[in-house]
Formats: sequence, structure tokens, C-alpha cells
Amino acid sequence: MTLFESAVRPVLFRVGGGDAEKAHEFTLARLARLPGPVRAAMRARYTVDAPVEAFGVRFPNPVGLAAGMDKNGRALPAWPALGFGFVEVGTVTAHAQPGNDKPRLFRLRDSEAIINRMGFNNAGAAALAARLDELGPIGVPLGISLGKSKVTPLEEAVDDYLTSHKLLHPHADYIAVNVSSPNTPGLRTLQDKTAIADLLTALVGPKPVLVKIAPDLTEPAIAELLEVCLSHGAAGVIATNTTLARDGLAAADVSRAGEPGGLSGRPLTEKARKVVHFVHTETGGRLPIIGVGGVMCADDAARLFDAGAALVQLYSGFIYRGPALVRAAASVRRAVSSGPSAYPGSAAAL
Repeated sequence: MTLFESAVRPVLFRVGGGDAEKAHEFTLARLARLPGPVRAAMRARYTVDAPVEAFGVRFPNPVGLAAGMDKNGRALPAWPALGFGFVEVGTVTAHAQPGNDKPRLFRLRDSEAIINRMGFNNAGAAALAARLDELGPIGVPLGISLGKSKVTPLEEAVDDYLTSHKLLHPHADYIAVNVSSPNTPGLRTLQDKTAIADLLTALVGPKPVLVKIAPDLTEPAIAELLEVCLSHGAAGVIATNTTLARDGLAAADVSRAGEPGGLSGRPLTEKARKVVHFVHTETGGRLPIIGVGGVMCADDAARLFDAGAALVQLYSGFIYRGPALVRAAASVRRAVSSGPSAYPGSAAAL
């Protein structure tokens, strides 16, 4: 057991009387205020040099922070210091929005899982653009996850995404198109063939555009979506978002199963690996994959890499395991690669 698990996590899990969202805000606020010398010391402890190139972007290591952890980019300088090789902010929407009613974030501790129904709470694309203008480069690649504003009708979704894209793509190393969150009504219908084709036609441009997919799609539905991605210039796929399923919960957590929202963490581990494997096999490796979902230990990361992921992201695993998991997952990749790994769309692969 690491120092984080034995000493830091118990304190964080008691913040706000055990309210997970209050603990999240508490942690972000303190990470945002970390002084430079502290960040330097953390960087020396957690950084792993394991370079990877994917969709034309060079990553110092293949382990990233998933979207949802730092929606508004409040603590951006802290994440590279914690060992992350890239950071994805958002999901951000064209219009600022408060998200769903609280409580909306729940820990299922025995299952090492989280249920969230946040609803894309964020300050809006213009506010994030202003923050990034002020901050400048963070030293690792930055992904920006875009979603649809709740107030925007589905038939106007393309314009909504395009508004955010115009404001934010100059700051991004890649753009993630989130059409798979279960917490915005109707959003997942944008994974349909025609809808995703329209989105990609509008958004594909100077920066790589990746599509984030749900783990709950059938294989034929994923295959159809991948066909559109390949034919409309998507640079890659992020697999997967949270799940609506409640399989794999520990007995102590079954009472929470009725909470609406997306489930992440350990119960998603195998499902995410299977989706990554399917995407890699179905596309013949032509679409680089960011694997995300249930990475709770270094072996989980290794299995995603083996399944075909070029990169992986952490969210729930970071909450339960802390920065030691970042270092361990990155070290897995370094152990099997003596130089920059090349994936479709990378400079080394062309």
C-alpha cells in the first residue's frame, strides 16, 4: 500500500463529510496553488520518460489524465508534475452550465468505482480559452474535450460543437469529441452514423480530432461508427466513456446501483479492454486508440496496451491509487519500448 492509499486518501475521503464532489473541489483548489518548488519535487519523483508518438503528436509518456477531472483547467500546471504525459481538460461546452443537481458524484469504495451524473458542469468554452491564453503551454500535450450544451437542441449540435472548437482548437494538441456521456439527454444519439459524420465534417481540420465512444454500444454499432471515423478524417478513438451497466459491483455497493449516471472504475476494466481490442482489430490498427476505463493498476494499463491502445488515461484509478499509479503505468510502457513507439498517424509511422 502506498503512502497515498494509507495516509492521503483516507483524509480526502473524509472531506465534506464524505461528499465526493466536495473532496474533488478541495483537491483541485490545493493542486492549483502548488508552488513551483513543490511541483519540481513531485516531477522528480513521478515523471517517467517513455515517449510515444500518436496521431502526429509526441507524448513524453503514454499515461494521461482523463477528461472530467479538471474540466476548467484550474490546476493544469500540477498534472505534469504528478507524472502525466498528457492532460485532457473538459468536457467543455459552448455555453457555461451548472450541470445536474447535487449530489451527483458517488464513491463505491468496495468496488473501486465511481458513479457520476455531473452533466458537463463547466464555465464554458470562452472562459477556458481565456484561461489557456493566460497560462500558455503546460509542458505536455493538451487535449480538449468538447460536448454539447444542454440548452442546445440536438438538431443544432454541430454549430454548438463548432463554436467551442473555434475558440479552443488553437490551444489544443488534439480535440476530443464527446458524444458518449450518459448524463446529457440525447447526447449518445450523436454516435449514430449520420450525426457523427456531420460532426466530423465540421470539426476535422488543423488539429487531430478523436471521437470518444461509449462502452455500451454493440459491436455492429461500433463498427459502423468506426467506418465513419475512417472515412471522415478522425485521427483516433477514445475508448471508453463511463457505462450505464452495473455489472461487477461488490455486495456492499449494490444499494448504490440505482443511482443514475455513468459508472467508472474497476467494474469497467474488462469491458474497456474488450472495446479497445475490437476497435484495434476492426480498423486494422489504422485508428490510434486512447484506452480509458478501469485502469486501477499497472497490469490494467499493460492489458490495454496489449489490446491495441497507443495511450491510456486515468480517472477513477487516480482517485483510488494516486500518482504512484501514473508512474507505474508509464513504467509498463517504458519496459517494452526502448524508443518512441509509432502508431498510425504518427510521424514515426509515416
